[in-house]
Amino acid sequence: MNAVSELKEHLKGDRAIWMITLILGVFSLLAVFSASGSAFFRNHVGNTEIALVRQLVFITMGFVLTYICYSLDYMKYARFAPMLLAIAIPLLAYTLFFTGSINDSRRWIQIPWLPFNLQTSDVARFALILFVARALSIRQDFIKDFKHTFLPVIIPVTLVCLLIFPANFSTAILLFITCLLMMFIGRVSMKYISILMLLGLIGFMGIWILGEQFPEIIRVATWDARMTEFMQGGGQQIVQSKIAIAEGGWFGVGPGGSFQRNYLAYCYADFIYAIICEEYGLFGGLIVLGLYLLLLVRCIRLVTRCPKAFGAILAMGLCLNIVIQAFANIAVSVELVPVTGLTLPLVSMGGTSILFTCMSLGIILSVSRYIEEAEAAKVDLIAIEDRDANNL
Repeated sequence: MNAVSELKEHLKGDRAIWMITLILGVFSLLAVFSASGSAFFRNHVGNTEIALVRQLVFITMGFVLTYICYSLDYMKYARFAPMLLAIAIPLLAYTLFFTGSINDSRRWIQIPWLPFNLQTSDVARFALILFVARALSIRQDFIKDFKHTFLPVIIPVTLVCLLIFPANFSTAILLFITCLLMMFIGRVSMKYISILMLLGLIGFMGIWILGEQFPEIIRVATWDARMTEFMQGGGQQIVQSKIAIAEGGWFGVGPGGSFQRNYLAYCYADFIYAIICEEYGLFGGLIVLGLYLLLLVRCIRLVTRCPKAFGAILAMGLCLNIVIQAFANIAVSVELVPVTGLTLPLVSMGGTSILFTCMSLGIILSVSRYIEEAEAAKVDLIAIEDRDANNL
């Protein structure tokens, strides 16, 4: 009992979000170990357990970052936001124009002396959400003003999304939608949001046209192929994904029993949800889907209770970034949308994606801890006032 009490003392805030983080981490280890085995074998990697060890290391590091971000006062992130965005934008430009291609895409920077690459779009997404939350919160008194509100937000949103777009279409769209929803939550006029949507559409069309001239930088051929494949009923990957989901039935074939992992090229990343459904059935798939839905519901609840605009907008922006990505990944597996290349947050095998997802969850938990402490202090104050009134 003492250990449980001590744990509760250290892990304040929304208990449901703590639970979601832990369960998704466990699902990640089980699914990645099962899904990556055949892929590592096909690539002639002798020790297939290396995937589990690698994932365990990143999940552990991620949980440590979650606790660190949770421990900090979330208002401090408002100070870091401009500096972090100032670092992220040059990193995106450097990645797009000066790095080599990996898997036909310029998304990563090799970090010296470390066994993984940095995906700079993850840094930029995190930085931009923090920056937009800060920009909207400090302008709440004149949020309807075009000059003081719309321009300081539209410029960084447009710039970051356009720098991500050539190498990572789906991530740019995800981030753009997240920023639009944050602006809606931040009470920005729908007129300005509509203008931003129009500008975003024009920018994306312009880059698509430029892709014909710079195919080595802008992946227009890949986008065209995926759209054509989707319109024709899905390619080989989608077919194998749907077979995996169908084979799982209600309760699955059991952990490690997946057969379709032998045919899905990215079963440990893009199509890990199909492997979860095959091994744990519709029941397991619904649990994973339900966890992301529960995260969304709990964060909406935080927004309604948070007394500060920055905390409300920040928590909702980070949550939407995770949940929309999760829904997009799941939608690919069941052929609702074309293949996107988006991973399942905190579940798919990854490096920087896991770390930044865990940091986002830590900040959300920091906001929830502040709300919990503020409400407790208010209750204590009311109790003191009632006691003093009774003593009169």
